[in-house]
Amino acid sequence: MATAELVSRRESDHLSQLTMAATRYENRTERRERNRAVLETRGPLYADTPERVEKRLARLGTDWAMARAIERTPTEPASSAGSTLRLPPETVTSGVLGLERLIGRNNLTPVAFLEEGAQVSRSVGRVTISGPGGGHGTGFMVSPSLLLTNNHVLPGAQEADRSKVAFAFQDGVDGAPLVPAVFRLEPLRFFVTDRALDFSLVAVAPRGAQGEALSSFGRLVLSEAQGKVVIGEYVNIVQHPRGEPKQIALRENQVVDLLDRFLHYESDTREGSSGSAVFNDQWEVVALHHSAVPKTDADGRPLSVDGTVWRPETGEQQLAWRANEGVRISRVLEALRAMPLTGEAARLRDEVFTTGLTPSPGESAPPVPFPLGTSTLPGTNGSRAQAVDGTAQLTVPLRITLGLGTPSVSPAAPTPTAAPQPSPAGRPDIVSAVEKDVDAALTSHRLAQQGPYYDRAADIAARDAYYADVDTGSGGGALRRALTGLLTETHEPRPRYKPMNMVYPWVDLHKDGRLRSIYSGKGFSAEELIRADAAVTKARLARVQELLLRESTAGPAEFEAEFDALEASMPFNCEHVVPQSWFAKKEPMRGDLHHLFACEVGCNSFRGNFPYFDFPDFDEVIREDCGMREDVGFEPEEGRGAVARATLYFLLRYPGQVGDAAREFPAERLPVLLKWHEGEAVSEYELHRNAAIAALQGNRNPLVDHPEWARAIDFTGVWP
Repeated sequence: MATAELVSRRESDHLSQLTMAATRYENRTERRERNRAVLETRGPLYADTPERVEKRLARLGTDWAMARAIERTPTEPASSAGSTLRLPPETVTSGVLGLERLIGRNNLTPVAFLEEGAQVSRSVGRVTISGPGGGHGTGFMVSPSLLLTNNHVLPGAQEADRSKVAFAFQDGVDGAPLVPAVFRLEPLRFFVTDRALDFSLVAVAPRGAQGEALSSFGRLVLSEAQGKVVIGEYVNIVQHPRGEPKQIALRENQVVDLLDRFLHYESDTREGSSGSAVFNDQWEVVALHHSAVPKTDADGRPLSVDGTVWRPETGEQQLAWRANEGVRISRVLEALRAMPLTGEAARLRDEVFTTGLTPSPGESAPPVPFPLGTSTLPGTNGSRAQAVDGTAQLTVPLRITLGLGTPSVSPAAPTPTAAPQPSPAGRPDIVSAVEKDVDAALTSHRLAQQGPYYDRAADIAARDAYYADVDTGSGGGALRRALTGLLTETHEPRPRYKPMNMVYPWVDLHKDGRLRSIYSGKGFSAEELIRADAAVTKARLARVQELLLRESTAGPAEFEAEFDALEASMPFNCEHVVPQSWFAKKEPMRGDLHHLFACEVGCNSFRGNFPYFDFPDFDEVIREDCGMREDVGFEPEEGRGAVARATLYFLLRYPGQVGDAAREFPAERLPVLLKWHEGEAVSEYELHRNAAIAALQGNRNPLVDHPEWARAIDFTGVWP
């Protein structure tokens, strides 16, 4: 099938799923409103059918008598014998607490709820589809070998063959990113799909790119039994929204309707969440998340946030949505069981219906991934015990060597019986080059700190000389053109993007000698980020060499897509205030130091490629310390003035490079930059940055040197 045809088919399938979900939701409006009315007046015990409620109570190990007793106590006094059951303290167990949560009488829960949630989330990974029509989704292991996701994520074996799944793509407990374990999908070994129920089931390679054992990430045991959820109950969704690190929509997600094959719930899921597992409070999988329920026009067509008819090419971030829809997991299992499979395919399919996990012959689980910069795992003396499907494992303290990539494990670590071939990144010549890069960066950092942080007199003299030939009285358009010419002409040399060597040692330091995240203000030492980015680079090199060995027949487009996915899954702790996707990662824009800032991976991913936006009521943060993000844009918690001036510099230096797509920076967003620029004065930190960058790449930021020019420059000519 031709590439264009594949992309068109995927877009058509996705649009079809959205339209059908919207139709189902619209057709159930009257029923859903009745459900809500009952939930508000009587509660979940009465919103669903008596048969389904009884099955749910039975699954919780209780019955109507206990439910009614908890429902009435203590607000209703006993009027006759047996009408109300008074519960002595010793009977208020975790099971009773779970029942009270169902009824809505009590939000307390054992702390084990969080621990179990963390455990089951290990089986959830980010699916990356490379090449034409690619993107991200979510999937989860449902047997020792098979991963479940949506049909519209992996519509066929061809797409699955160029896809991978990354587990542990998330932040650790210390806020630092874990090193993800990336596994190839193997559709030739097993692949089945169902468009009507929007699910695909595919085999995953038993070993990851770095030799990780798939078995170490466990699996989610699925059940065909009814009674896992009722209308009015709250569910939890573990997901990779927009391909970002793993996140969870925890409990504030109410089931508002339950259809024969689908259920509707209100939750915080985004694009890339397709294929997520939807859990009840007992962490049983109740549904496969597959579609937002979009707002539609009179003809049933999905609408964008601006009220126009949505098209797939505009991106899912532009969809206006009302709720979410999941495919009931019992229906997925029912369809899977009915498929006429034979031989090895039937055997793999049947493993989904077993409750135990049998490791592949010769396999043993490698250590749990852990954050960069952490020398030992949390726990007593650095050890940590965990269970994977009921099998206890103990990970002992490890020493890690942070070079240009993934941690290398000391001999004290357990070694898989069926050991993979040594990683290409382990070659002495590569390791030596990595160590030299790290040593050079640390030496630059040490030498730079021996001089003054910022020499004001010298910088003023350099500034005046730099702009000596600029005529500031010639009008806004002429001033803009003069500055663009000056910035371009003096931009020599043009360093390539390598933050560990160019940004962290000196350019982005604050006066106390530390780095601070541009969005959160969180502090780091220069060495910490140098070594962390070096580790990421080593991991990338290993993967690149693997690609060269395994995919020698792939064309340039396939390699480019692989590299893009690789960078997205293993990013640096550096932020481009003008997102790389807006200028296709081209140099010199990519390495231009004026718009590069230290930024931890979590905030970097959280911002994504959203344009800056000024929220009228910026009084809460969606992710702790990073800022506020909605479909319209992103506003950082810190650094608004600095990022505004950096973006204005970019518009002057590279006119016509951004602003030609709705997701980028249209002209009407200019007032946001000017407001932030005028609202926060240029700091000594920015003056230091400007002088340091001028020494490295020759040009300066006019908005740092002359803040008063912002209103004098006519920026209208910088847009295409």
